[in-house]
Amino acid sequence: MSFEWLGLGALGLYLVGLFAVARIARRARRDETAADHFLAARDLGVFVLFLTLYATAYSGNSLLGYPGEAYRRGFSFIMATGFMMSIIVCFHALVPVLRPVASANGFVTPGDWIRHRFGREPGGRALLLGVAVLMTIALANFLLAQLTAMGHVSSQVTGGLVPFWLGVVGLAAVILYYETLGGMRAVAWTDAAQAILMLLGLAALLWWLLTSAGGMEAVTREIAAVRPDAVRVPDRTEQANWISTIVLLGLASVVYPQAIQRIYAARSGRALSRSLALMSFMPLATTLVVTLIGLAAIGHFGNLEGVEADMVMPRLLGSWAEAGPVSTIFAVVVFIGALAAIMSTADSVLLSLGSMLSEDLLDRPRSADSTAATGKWLAAVVLLGMVALALGPRFTLWHLIELKMELLIQCVPAFLLAARWSGLRARPAFFGLVAGTAIAIGGVWLGFERVGGIHMGVLSLLVNLCIAVAGSLAVRRGLESQQASS
Repeated sequence: MSFEWLGLGALGLYLVGLFAVARIARRARRDETAADHFLAARDLGVFVLFLTLYATAYSGNSLLGYPGEAYRRGFSFIMATGFMMSIIVCFHALVPVLRPVASANGFVTPGDWIRHRFGREPGGRALLLGVAVLMTIALANFLLAQLTAMGHVSSQVTGGLVPFWLGVVGLAAVILYYETLGGMRAVAWTDAAQAILMLLGLAALLWWLLTSAGGMEAVTREIAAVRPDAVRVPDRTEQANWISTIVLLGLASVVYPQAIQRIYAARSGRALSRSLALMSFMPLATTLVVTLIGLAAIGHFGNLEGVEADMVMPRLLGSWAEAGPVSTIFAVVVFIGALAAIMSTADSVLLSLGSMLSEDLLDRPRSADSTAATGKWLAAVVLLGMVALALGPRFTLWHLIELKMELLIQCVPAFLLAARWSGLRARPAFFGLVAGTAIAIGGVWLGFERVGGIHMGVLSLLVNLCIAVAGSLAVRRGLESQQASS
């Protein structure tokens, strides 16, 4: 059987499996509430929680965007492993505070933390809406990246038998079906299987690359011969960009809505702690591997630019498939694993979008059965809009990553700072969020995405923090003066 038809058959079997999981998850539901649909009744154990965290964190951005950026930038992108490790470090700053409060108060959405922390303070509702809007935009961006990646991978795995547009539209419809039918259970259960496929696939691909090339030393020599700039010592601007990206990804990823909701969905604090401990090793098993894959691609292909560079991993798999029958089978398995990882992130994003749109933006009560139904419909509308945009890809996946992080990082004071400092007040936090967002967007709009290698989003976060802290201290001094005078 040819690679194209084998890939099409494997894709069909995989989709049948997703439909079966959705039906099983539907039967396992306890009720029609938002907590059951969006959080699987808060009953995710260590194994499933770890794998769904892993599959959500490592997505189309990781499997296509990271190799593509490593191909473009060369060995300087080896720091990508550090970027992902910073996320785990920042998680440990938020989880010990957020998890007990979320469990005690039955949180469903990220906005529930804002409601609880700032209560009826002046500016509390404005802060909630500001955070919800930024998170919704970031999630829409994230969904767009996954849809684009799904179209490319499905087209590659079937040798064009499934064209790009059909991969985007068809797989989006599949995700919408099983997410709507099975909720978080279906998402988490499919994530578990998808994560295992991805780990096995990446390990097999790296093994082939290194053995066929003669080891990492041979790969490095080939890269130096083809593109000497790819092995140069990074300059100070590049080093500053390393630090900036560690801050940007480490802080912004902690306030991913789908990551926060998995904190809520854990069966217990102990299950969550063990899952995060296992996650600490995943950058070495995944980010380092995909970065090396991107570097190895430099010696295999000519000078690819822009969006084309995001396709280096699928192209490598296509080359691998030509090596023989066994290689063909393994290449198809890796392709399906990559597609599974991408879909696992897209379904998580869709789930989070539905809950936030219905509860945080429309202020629907979490206990009402209609809240989950409203969220499903609103998420479907957003998905249709992103499908339309995905059919004409204009940005690299790494650029989409940076854009959404520039926005998400402005929400950090309302979570990390608010969790660790009781003095933060809602109104200054809101003004800081608005100022930081305006500077980040203005910088990108004017073409100043970085200053000396530092992301505009990181610089604007400093302004955000200064306004939030200074304003909160001023409010406290004002209250103390009023109490003293009375």
